Amino acid sequence: MEIDLAKRAIAGDERAIVELLAQHEATLYRTAYAYLKNEHDAVEAVQELTYRALKKIHSVKEPTYIATWLVRVLINICLDMRKKQEKFIYNQEVDIASNDHQPFEMADIIASLPKEQQELIYLKYFQDMKNRDIAQLKQIPEGTVKSRLHTTLRRLRVLIEKGGL
Repeated sequence: MEIDLAKRAIAGDERAIVELLAQHEATLYRTAYAYLKNEHDAVEAVQELTYRALKKIHSVKEPTYIATWLVRVLINICLDMRKKQEKFIYNQEVDIASNDHQPFEMADIIASLPKEQQELIYLKYFQDMKNRDIAQLKQIPEGTVKSRLHTTLRRLRVLIEKGGL
């Protein structure tokens, strides 16, 4: 059913586009919030995604990857918004490694990672995306995703140990 909806959306059916966005609204909002750290900016990013989807959804070549395309466009919007804000402060409550860590300390540790590694953490652990989906989204081999995640997690462990968490 979602494939049919995606095909209609790609063909220019505005109702199908709106319905598709509504189906993925929660995931899209969580993604935007994870990147932008506040409700107002997250809502603004999703609104911008709606506009861009209406204008560019026809460029999607494979209907099965429509959700991936939406997330990728949203991530690009969020990255653009973050660049405009000049500074990045990560203060969302996060707990990846253990329940006994202070959420803000873990958030600070993740924020200290390079942006590419932060993005992998967001996609894998906040959005529960599979490695193959991340590979499709980032347009890199799945093996590269695995090795980058391994490197990122190793780096996180070192940072956690240094921080005394």
